[in-house]
Amino acid sequence: MAQGYGLPPLAEENRALVRSRLQEVEAGSGPRETLTVEWRGKPEHLEVIQMPTGNLYYNPATHRIRAQSGHDPKQAAALADDPWSSEGQAYLDRLLQVLPADPARTDPEFDELVSSLKEYGQTDPGLITREGILVNGNTRRAGLMQLYGPTHEMRVAVLPESCDWQDIAAIELSLQLRKEHRRDYSYINRLLAVQELVDQGTPLAVIASTFRTTTERCRQDQWVLANIKSLIERSRTAGGQLSLVAFEDQAEKFRELQRVYAKQYATNPEKAELLLENRLAAMLLGFAKTDVRFIDHDFNKRYLSKTLPEGSAPAGAAASTAIPGLDRSVRGPSAELSSAKSLTDTVLRLRVAVQPGGSAPPDAAAEAQKEAQRLRKAMDEAISSAGREARIQKRKQAAPARLADAGRAIDQCITDLVMSRAQSSLDEDAFDDAVTDLQKKLQKLALEAKRTVQDPGDGVTWLIETLGKAR
Repeated sequence: MAQGYGLPPLAEENRALVRSRLQEVEAGSGPRETLTVEWRGKPEHLEVIQMPTGNLYYNPATHRIRAQSGHDPKQAAALADDPWSSEGQAYLDRLLQVLPADPARTDPEFDELVSSLKEYGQTDPGLITREGILVNGNTRRAGLMQLYGPTHEMRVAVLPESCDWQDIAAIELSLQLRKEHRRDYSYINRLLAVQELVDQGTPLAVIASTFRTTTERCRQDQWVLANIKSLIERSRTAGGQLSLVAFEDQAEKFRELQRVYAKQYATNPEKAELLLENRLAAMLLGFAKTDVRFIDHDFNKRYLSKTLPEGSAPAGAAASTAIPGLDRSVRGPSAELSSAKSLTDTVLRLRVAVQPGGSAPPDAAAEAQKEAQRLRKAMDEAISSAGREARIQKRKQAAPARLADAGRAIDQCITDLVMSRAQSSLDEDAFDDAVTDLQKKLQKLALEAKRTVQDPGDGVTWLIETLGKAR
């Protein structure tokens, strides 16, 4: 079930005003504007009226700012205590205007919306309950309030009287996910919306249809959100913890990480966990997706351990876990995995210490910043070494890969010959010219192989003996 938030102070006044204006619309003889929404599984045509912008309330359950609502702990507490208070509504007003990944800055898309409202007016109606709670149009209300104040009339469609918080959540998702809406949910808010539907018992196939995606993508979203919540918990110190906002700009990295992790986990869970911790540390230190790709399960042992400053390499030890009620224990994480997790935890704590608005003393924050820079430099050097080796390995594999491609092309040529024989359609002269050209190329290949390969095996020996004689 969706969380309820009670009723706002002007609920009764708004009910009376909505009722009055709906009656005016019904009694009028002119054209009537309606808005069609999906209401409990079927289309519903709703009447559109005008309401004073100041009478309307931001929806505290909106998925648009769910992740950002914890950005300011003091204001978040006031919002949770009373979402209808002036303080709670003012906080929602601000959150609707800011960048999802940086709530300290105004979102340029919000500025564009304000400019559009000023130049063209309100093109689409919002959507409210009878009590004046905005189910859709929260950001437009923020723009109209900024431009014209609380007395301005906003066009809104009105939901049926039986509307509850479960309906509000479902309708908001349905409307927001339509292609024509200007501002999409941020990455983290989308993950939260998916998980909320899962928690309500909605089948993954239905969620995938709602979000115009696949069930596999929904499972990926669940995995990502679970790992983000785990990182937030691991980051907790006396000075605070990371917020969901800290991960807003990591969407592509997390998606790629999930794919690589799942592939590795299918063959070796231990290596998958090592890869996960190694890449998370780099992501938290701000490295780009193209850099993170060079990090594998053995990255710490092969590269990072050689570049970390003295004393910065966290010591790991193999551990065992006792089974409650039994005089037995099972093998815990390896020393290598424990070390990788310790490094990730260290980076998490440093992130908490240096985050804007944190409670760490200035001296401690400055020292944490220096330590984070030292770790980033070590990580950068290690990634550079891994990248160089990957490029060398790629060059080593280039010639064999091209020859393998040529072999597949010859296999297809054999199939084409068989089919042409059945239809008597082969251009024999063209085929002869192609074989002659292939012979010349193979002779050149044999010559270069003789010059390059120091210890030829059976295949290269055959190539040199058969086709290298002419050279």
